[in-house]
Amino acid sequence: MDGTSILSDFLTRLGVRHTGSYSDSRFRGMPFKTLFGFSRLLTAYGIANESLRLTDRNALACIPTPFIAQRTDGFVIVTDIRSDSSGQPSEVDYISYHQPFTAGFNDFISSSSGIVLRAFPDSSSSEPDYPAHHLQLLAARSKRWILALLTAFLLIFGIINSGVLTHLSLIMLLATDFAGLWVTFMLMQKTLSVSNHTADRVCGILQTHGCDTVLARKASTFFGIVSWSEVGMAYFAMSTLILLIFPQCTHYLALINGCCLPFTVWSIWYQRFRIHSWCTLCVVTQALLWLQFLCFFTGDWWTRIFPLLIELFLMIAAYGALLLAINRLDNFIKSRSGMPLN
Repeated sequence: MDGTSILSDFLTRLGVRHTGSYSDSRFRGMPFKTLFGFSRLLTAYGIANESLRLTDRNALACIPTPFIAQRTDGFVIVTDIRSDSSGQPSEVDYISYHQPFTAGFNDFISSSSGIVLRAFPDSSSSEPDYPAHHLQLLAARSKRWILALLTAFLLIFGIINSGVLTHLSLIMLLATDFAGLWVTFMLMQKTLSVSNHTADRVCGILQTHGCDTVLARKASTFFGIVSWSEVGMAYFAMSTLILLIFPQCTHYLALINGCCLPFTVWSIWYQRFRIHSWCTLCVVTQALLWLQFLCFFTGDWWTRIFPLLIELFLMIAAYGALLLAINRLDNFIKSRSGMPLN
């Protein structure tokens, strides 16, 4: 099962039944990360074990893998010790901080303390209350699948029921909304310092670290109240909902889109002439807004805006409520991680 701690990795190598979340929690609960603590945990899993102190560190080559070894940089799991053509140990494969590494045998033992922990699992070795924990894990995974299936069902039903497929401009608008949600979601991850390799690769297209430079400026927020990534996320989310639930209000979406276009001009000017840095995700977002304008214009949605009815003001109110809800969620995440709030 999945897990990120050395205990989970070791149990996986030993072939002992366990769940990553429970094993990781048991490891985090160790008051002191010592071999004695490891030994007690293994005993709780029904695994016989022994600690050895090797006076001759070369004797590591004689110990069957896997085993835990103590080094100057912490504990590692030795998974294999290979020998050269003459039969002398030459390389050591080991796991440290959930990552596999390979080192020369002499280099490895030079940083080793000579203290190792061996484990002897049998058929009865298992995580305490494993069936219940495994069932909880399956239930947690099924919730994600159920959520994905329900979302897909509602999305497909909304697309068919709203009549979006009957008009090319509406299809293009919905596609740009989906693209906008994806881009602004990555922007929000950047503002929350959430690691996302896809976002990092996209941001590096126009300028390396350009997104980080732009998002670090005060201008990346609206008067320090909400971030522009939150504004974009709320805009594309509301546009998607209107198209799928209230397609008769699409002409008001055209008006809201037109009100956003001056911001795109200012943003490009600011990045080009004020800070001389390009945020690729920001530029893509602005390009999507202009692409939506073309969809509204070619679809003849600008001709049915007036008179302004109560539906427009209800849409604005819903957009404001969604924006503030996203902002509250962002601030909650920031408060948990110790980041400054906006």
